[in-house]
Amino acid sequence: MYVILVYDIYTDENSPKVQRKVFSICKKYLTHIQKSVFEGNLTKLKLMELEKELKKHIRQDLDSVVIFKSREERWLQKEFWGKKDDFTSRFI
Repeated sequence: MYVILVYDIYTDENSPKVQRKVFSICKKYLTHIQKSVFEGNLTKLKLMELEKELKKHIRQDLDSVVIFKSREERWLQKEFWGKKDDFTSRFI
């Protein structure tokens, strides 16, 4: 399935550590698109692994992760407003 993941880490004294950990976990599974936005294709198993890893670091009362799922990327229309940073098109 095609996944878009967006996260928001509450800013406090622990947020830099949480931010780094969440970023590195997301980068392991998905393509980094913009600040706290990632996208890519994952199997259901990989999505469950990603969720399990993130839940170890996300503070349930402060931080949030939003996942948008679709069967395939082709079912989504992607538009850029402002600066276009389409990192997924840089493959050779």
